[in-house]
Amino acid sequence: MNSLFISAAHKSSGKTIFSIGLTRLLSDFNYNVQAFKKGPDYIDPSWLTLASRSKCYNLDFNTQTKSEIKNFFESKKSHFNLIEGNKGLYDGVSNKGQDDNSALAILLKSPVILIIDTEGITRGIAPLLQGYLNFNKKCNIKGVVLNKVKTERHEGKLINAVNNYTDLKILGSIRKNTELIISERHLGLVPANEKNLAEDKISYLAKIISNSLDIKNFKDIGLKIEKQNKIIAERKLNNISTKKNIKIGIFKDKSFGFYYHDDLENFKKLGVDLVPINSIKEKILPKIDGLFIGGGFPEIYAKQIEKNKSLINSVRKFINDGFPVYAECGGLMYLTKSIKHNKKEFKMAGVLPAKTIMNKRPVGRGHVKVQSLKNHPWGFKNSLIINAHEFHHADLILDKSKKKSFAYKVNRGHGIDGAFDGFVYKKLLANFSHLRHTRKSPWIKYFVNFVRENIND
Repeated sequence: MNSLFISAAHKSSGKTIFSIGLTRLLSDFNYNVQAFKKGPDYIDPSWLTLASRSKCYNLDFNTQTKSEIKNFFESKKSHFNLIEGNKGLYDGVSNKGQDDNSALAILLKSPVILIIDTEGITRGIAPLLQGYLNFNKKCNIKGVVLNKVKTERHEGKLINAVNNYTDLKILGSIRKNTELIISERHLGLVPANEKNLAEDKISYLAKIISNSLDIKNFKDIGLKIEKQNKIIAERKLNNISTKKNIKIGIFKDKSFGFYYHDDLENFKKLGVDLVPINSIKEKILPKIDGLFIGGGFPEIYAKQIEKNKSLINSVRKFINDGFPVYAECGGLMYLTKSIKHNKKEFKMAGVLPAKTIMNKRPVGRGHVKVQSLKNHPWGFKNSLIINAHEFHHADLILDKSKKKSFAYKVNRGHGIDGAFDGFVYKKLLANFSHLRHTRKSPWIKYFVNFVRENIND
């Protein structure tokens, strides 16, 4: 066995904590661990990237076909592969289970470990596990980890129930511990100035997981965990583009960091030098041919962003001078007139005719389907259906007096106003939807070509 799928009965059971701890433990044992995350997510992969000391990649039924997922997994897999699921093992959008965690585990022929939140249950764990084992027998559930175990007595009852009523191997028991909680927002992006804090947390999690697991029991499910003599070298990405490299700036800092690793690799494959830009520290844009501002938490650092008027003016001029720019979610918010957060309003670039109001509850959340319109600046085929995702707490107050042009009609999701997404202004495209470069929607190829055409202009 060289892969494990980490899942649970429901969300918030401890999958991420366990995945981070086990990943770092294996990495410390000199395994070259390749981590994957099911579904559209930026936060968990940022933690798994740090824990594994290598890039974590997303596997997503919404944006990738089954063959794409399988081929992508094969191209990225390594000495040991850990896949963290989302929600519960049998949870997905499809009522037939075509896109749930079990479907991905079966597709990748990966054994499953179930993390069970045991708070408030004892013998009741047995029928729960029996149900999961019998619901889809193609899904290869190999072991269970007990989480949030209260006392030794509680643990004993759980172990007896699992051993008496199932053949599952108990791989570990984790005591309830408030120190195991990770703030999704605070360290979600793991910016440079928070890495030491994140590293301390990961080391702590690895220690807890190491002490909570019975490493010998992993042999019984086909996985021998032991210290390796040396680290197996990582594969290096080859730049396959034969075209002259162009430079595209990319906002990367504690405010902006929601990027898929494979998307950034695809930029490089297409002959792009990505130039990192700090939205708080940089005073002007460097010499670049295009700009990409991804998602993140600009509302948290809005005061610092607002103070950097020099860069805001530089970005505004870059857009008004007709250079190609693409902005997603947090990037879109940066380009509005202002961001209002916690009753305070901060001035932004003012390129787009709207103000951003942050809410406590998500405004747009989950899978989206957008349909490209005729005026899409990159030359997308008209009426092309694109699967993407959105997760934002932002409402836009649109300036009714200004004419607006959109690149997408929203068939599912919220987008900018519930009906449309993708502001188009000169050579700027800005949307709430997060795109993923796939066979059906190779957006990076379109954007890069658009930038090259602008250079030729």
